[in-house]
Amino acid sequence: MKTAITPTRNEDFSSWYQAVINWASLAENSPVRWCMTIKPGWVAIWEMMQKFLDKKFKETGHENAYFPLLIPLSFLEKEAEHVEGFAPECAVVTHHKLKKGKDWKLVPDWKLEEPLIVRPTSETIIWDAYAGWVQSYRDLPILINQWANVMRWEMRTRLFLRTSEFLWQEWHTAHSTEEEAREETMKMLKVYEDFMKDYLAIPVLSWEKTPEERFPWAVNTYSVEAIMQDNKALQMWTSHYLGQNFARSSNIKFQNKDGEEEYAYTTSWWVSTRMIWGLIMTHSDDNWLVLPPKISSKHIIIIPFTNSDNEDKVLDYCYDLKKELDSIEYNEWKIWVVIDNSRVWWGQKFWNGVRKGIPLILKIWEKEIEKDSVSLVKRIDIESNDLVLRENLKSNLVNILDWIQDKIYARAVGYRNKNIVEIDSLEDFKEHFKKENPEFVLCYSDPEIDDGREELLKELRATSRWIPFEFNENNSEKTCIFTWKKTNNKIIYSRAY
Repeated sequence: MKTAITPTRNEDFSSWYQAVINWASLAENSPVRWCMTIKPGWVAIWEMMQKFLDKKFKETGHENAYFPLLIPLSFLEKEAEHVEGFAPECAVVTHHKLKKGKDWKLVPDWKLEEPLIVRPTSETIIWDAYAGWVQSYRDLPILINQWANVMRWEMRTRLFLRTSEFLWQEWHTAHSTEEEAREETMKMLKVYEDFMKDYLAIPVLSWEKTPEERFPWAVNTYSVEAIMQDNKALQMWTSHYLGQNFARSSNIKFQNKDGEEEYAYTTSWWVSTRMIWGLIMTHSDDNWLVLPPKISSKHIIIIPFTNSDNEDKVLDYCYDLKKELDSIEYNEWKIWVVIDNSRVWWGQKFWNGVRKGIPLILKIWEKEIEKDSVSLVKRIDIESNDLVLRENLKSNLVNILDWIQDKIYARAVGYRNKNIVEIDSLEDFKEHFKKENPEFVLCYSDPEIDDGREELLKELRATSRWIPFEFNENNSEKTCIFTWKKTNNKIIYSRAY
């Protein structure tokens, strides 16, 4: 069957993704190099993500705050090891005035006494605030989230996946006991996992990261990741148990119930607009964008088919239908319906709805009006064309959208399950990662042994992703494929973005 996008996913995955972005009008490169302009339709989706997540955060006892965009250089120097990974990406403010120079061009004037870093992440400035807020165990826990933007100077950018400026949320919590902090870490991991499944219809893998993939200074790092349609892993959310490491560097101390002074136990976790990349890459097909109804900014597009004789009749029917459907509530929002009344060929109107990923397309000819019905096309099956009575559409609309949501999720689950393979020898492991798009690999491997795996993985362009909980609970002891030593641990390896 001829597809709308050429090349297809299988032919050139990178070009296919760029075509989806361009045709769906999601974002574009901005005049500021390495940054993007996010267009209204996708800002609406980000806002819905914020709404649903913010509700979950507040249900679990958290609050929102805002901390400065600019961070003193000395704050980052306290945590040099933590900052080392993204230090080359930091944008630095050195002056605070402009003046007219030669040829009336503006040039920097007053140099700052201490350089300021444009927020690459907010740990240092948030922990500094906490140090002032905490004196006693009664001041804990502190459970604060920030919705913000960050800057990490990227030289090789891709829209939504990696740009110099991006949107995110970051939680930083402080606790009086290790048990409470660990509980917080795992609780929020589950919040992320449920959101991905229930709203984005993405079947994720959410387990502990291996030591080499652990967040700097963290005791344990857990991530929510998914397999993309080119079999690469995309890390979308992380949750970290930080122990007392950051509390020591920032002097977050409190007096416990016994009157003794000790350092707080901290956690952090975040998600960014990279999540939108994952949404596109998981569900879209060779006919452009596919969106799950629960996170789609538009649920229905109505396409009137008119001529000079029936235009008023058809349009009146379409606007009456829109008014009826607009009043229906779906997933805590009102159904969002749009009518394409543009003066273009009807086929172009149809493909406009398809490429934007709108879940339901309703075609209205005069023959539909005569039967008080609509021709209904589901985006996940654009060759479907069901004649549905108008009254039945209204009464079953929520069920139809839920069916589409479930179908999209089931399709993604099927792809994920088909692309995780078990390997039990090093030779098979090497051969596997010589393939162009190798599946995820599950194998016996000891995460704590330093066995020179790093060079091999680098050569194969593979990374260790997780230590899966359920695969390791009842494992019998077998042989690590890298070291030949006995282990009961399994690890998932893959290529990754």
